[in-house]
Amino acid sequence: MKLNYKRTFLVGLAFLSICAFWQMYDNIVPLILTNTFHLDETISGAIMAADNVLALFLLPFFGALSDRSSTRIGRRMPFVLFGTGCAIILMNILPFLDNSYAAEPSAFKLISFIVVLGLLLVAMGTYRSPAVALMPDVTPKPLRSKGNAIINLMGALGGIIYLGVAAVTYPKAKTEGLVHVDYQLLFIVVASIMFVAVALLFIFIKEPKLYAENQELEAQHPEWNLAKEDTSGHEVLPAPVKRSLAFLLASISLWFIGYNAISTWFTKYVDQVMGQGLGGASTCLLIGTAGAIVSYIPIGIIASKIGRKKTIMAGIILLVACLVAGFFLTTTFHEINIVMFIVFALVGLAWGAINVNSLPMVVEMCKSSDIGKFTGYYYTASMAAQVATPILAGFLMSHIDYKVLFPYSAVFVGLSFLTMCFVRHGDSKAEAKKGLEAYEDMDD
Repeated sequence: MKLNYKRTFLVGLAFLSICAFWQMYDNIVPLILTNTFHLDETISGAIMAADNVLALFLLPFFGALSDRSSTRIGRRMPFVLFGTGCAIILMNILPFLDNSYAAEPSAFKLISFIVVLGLLLVAMGTYRSPAVALMPDVTPKPLRSKGNAIINLMGALGGIIYLGVAAVTYPKAKTEGLVHVDYQLLFIVVASIMFVAVALLFIFIKEPKLYAENQELEAQHPEWNLAKEDTSGHEVLPAPVKRSLAFLLASISLWFIGYNAISTWFTKYVDQVMGQGLGGASTCLLIGTAGAIVSYIPIGIIASKIGRKKTIMAGIILLVACLVAGFFLTTTFHEINIVMFIVFALVGLAWGAINVNSLPMVVEMCKSSDIGKFTGYYYTASMAAQVATPILAGFLMSHIDYKVLFPYSAVFVGLSFLTMCFVRHGDSKAEAKKGLEAYEDMDD
């Protein structure tokens, strides 16, 4: 059994568009809130956490709703098309309001910005779980770590396209000394990426046909299911599997608390601690994303030897070490340097090791009819963590010192290692022996 790489790359276009958006959102919106609207870090952090608050309700709801949906274009595709279309329109209103407020401040413009931002977050929340659930929908269980590696590659590609544009069009030389920076170009670029990606997805992926084929294949392999059915026909997880799922979801929450603090506040942190602009921060993040992309094949080799769980735990250890190194580098030097690039490349490798294997471990514990619901569980765990961390990290940075950011992140990522020790299920043995197979036969 081999993964259909072409199809998986096409399915990953949805995640590419999502990651391009969130990379821009996490980088630019905090700068707009603090520099244009002059909100302090705690209030800005609360606004940045709003997407995660909404996600606690929207992602499980729309994931489960898409499980129960049936249209001629599929279960997931209607949500992807509707959510992307609304997001493209709403996101391009934000820089218009930002520029207008900078030219002539008013409370009405600030309120309008917050309202449009809220509607944009709702639009994104309607289709994230359905979009991510599309990959396991059309991929047999033993191949989902491979599939998720490809999906992560596509997501990283979306982020790297945005970061490349940001680094080239907004270098420090261009933004230094400006009272206000116009970010309209970045929003237009990301909206274009989202439109093209989802259009290609819709044209080339015929969801109902592919889902039916995968359902037929899984029906021939009942041994793939950890879940059992009770007398009412509903899925029931055995108690040991439930415990593993609970500890895995706790681990997901902890490492997202640590990582999201960096992804949310790094642009502002670099500005305050090192005196570097958006271009310098974007370059570091670009290197980190590139590190994730090139790491997937080595991660596959490692997973083939030690499995999903141990690969995740090794990624946690490496990520903690990188965060500790990041603290000393950013507090010692005042310029971005080659050592920082190396550290961020390793951050990408570590985060890739965690991300490639975590979602497959969650959906490994469910039947195909509940993939959307379990994908919602995954995102509930990650988003619940991210509700608190922008606010808490922002509060600590503004009331103690900006330098607290990296130690804060390292502690929470380190705690996830402890909870992962209690996870006993979701590590597919067949998949662990093969890894990513170095992306062989990618043209099949």
